[in-house]
Amino acid sequence: MTTTVEITRFRVSPEHATDLLAARDGMIADFRADRDGFLDAKLVRLSGGEWLDIVEWRSPADFAASRAKGGNLPGIQAFFALIDELVSMEEGTSR
Repeated sequence: MTTTVEITRFRVSPEHATDLLAARDGMIADFRADRDGFLDAKLVRLSGGEWLDIVEWRSPADFAASRAKGGNLPGIQAFFALIDELVSMEEGTSR
C-alpha cells in the first residue's frame, strides 16, 4: 500500500521542548478525531533545537485537506504554538 508522507522540520526553543512533548498527545488525538486519512506520526528530536515530524496519510488528498484545516482544534493549536520556526516541509510517498 502506498501512503503519502509529510516531512516537516522545525525549531523549538530548548525551554519549550518538554512542553512540545506534552502537547503531542493532544495534537495526535485531534488528528485522529478530525483528520480523515491520518494514519500515524513520528516525532524525532534532532540537534540544535530542531525536530522532524513524519506524518503518514492515506492519500495526497487527505494530506491537502488536513493542511487546509490548519490548527482548527485546541490540541493542534497548542502543539503548533510551540513551534518557533518552520525550517522545511516536504511531501513524499512510502510503500
